[in-house]
Amino acid sequence: MTSITPASSDADAHKYGVLFVFAAGVLWSTVGLGIRLIEDAFVWQILLYRSISMSLFLYVLIQMRSGESPFVQLRRVGSPAVIAGLSLVAAYSGGIYAIQNTSVANAMLLFATAPFMAAVLGWIVLREPVRAATWVAIAVAFGGITIMVADKSGSVVLKGSLSALGSALGFAVFTVALRWGRTGEMLPAVFLSGLFAIVITLAICLGLGLSVVLSPNDGGIAMGMGVFQVGAGLILYTLGSRSLPAAELALLSLAEVLLGPLWVWLFLGETASPNTLIGGAVLLAAIMGNALSGKRRKPPPITAP
Repeated sequence: MTSITPASSDADAHKYGVLFVFAAGVLWSTVGLGIRLIEDAFVWQILLYRSISMSLFLYVLIQMRSGESPFVQLRRVGSPAVIAGLSLVAAYSGGIYAIQNTSVANAMLLFATAPFMAAVLGWIVLREPVRAATWVAIAVAFGGITIMVADKSGSVVLKGSLSALGSALGFAVFTVALRWGRTGEMLPAVFLSGLFAIVITLAICLGLGLSVVLSPNDGGIAMGMGVFQVGAGLILYTLGSRSLPAAELALLSLAEVLLGPLWVWLFLGETASPNTLIGGAVLLAAIMGNALSGKRRKPPPITAP
C-alpha cells in the first residue's frame, strides 16, 4: 500500500493540474469577447478600470495566501519585478488595442508567439540554450505570421497585428524577467503591473482629455475582466503549473488561443480571414511540434545575465 500511495498522489496532482491550467486558459480566452462587449471606452480607460480591480483582488489574495504584504515580496525580488511589471503594462496595452483593431482570431494567434520570443530573449539575456527543434519551430512560426499579416498592409488591421506582436513581446520580457529574478511566483509581479498601469493609464487619460468615469456597462465589464479573466486565471494557472511539465503547459495554453475566436464567433458572429486561418494553422503546428519535441526535456539552468 505504501508504494501505491505516492503514485496515486502524483496522478491526482497531475489531473488537477491539467484541470486548473485548462480552466485558466478558458478564462483568458474570454478577453476578446469582453473587449468586444465594451461599447465606448478606449484602450487606456479599459486598462485603468481592469487594473484597479485586478490590483485590489491580487493584494487580498497574496496577503491571505502568504500571510505577508505583496510589497514585501516585491522587495525580495527587486529590479526583475519592476521590469516584469512594466513589460506586462506594455503587453496589456498592446493586447487590448490589438483586439479593438483586428479580429480576435488574428490577435489571439499572434499572442501565442510569446513563448518563442521568450526563448530567443532567454538565449540573448540569460544565455539559456535553445534546442534545434525550437529554432525550427520559430522559423515555421515566422512563416505563419508572414501569411497572417500579408493581406493587412497599409490598414488599421496591420497596426492591430503589430500591437498583438508587441503584446507577445511584453509577455516574453515578463517571462524572462521572472527567470532572471529566479522566481516562479507570478502574482507579486502581476500585482505591481497593475499599480504601474493605474498610474500610467490615469496620466494618459488626463493628458488626452479622456473621461475617467465610464458607463456602468463598460466599467463593469472592464473591472470584471480584472478579477475573473486576469486574477482568477492566474490563480488557477499558478496552482496547476506546479504539477505539470513545460511541454504540457504549452499544449494546454492552446485552449486560450483556440477558444478565444470561438466565443466571438458563437456570440457575435465574428469570423477570421483565410490568411489568418492558414497562417494560424501553421503557427499552431509550430507550437505543438515544439512542445511535443521537448516533452521529456528538463528546463535549462538559469545563469545570470
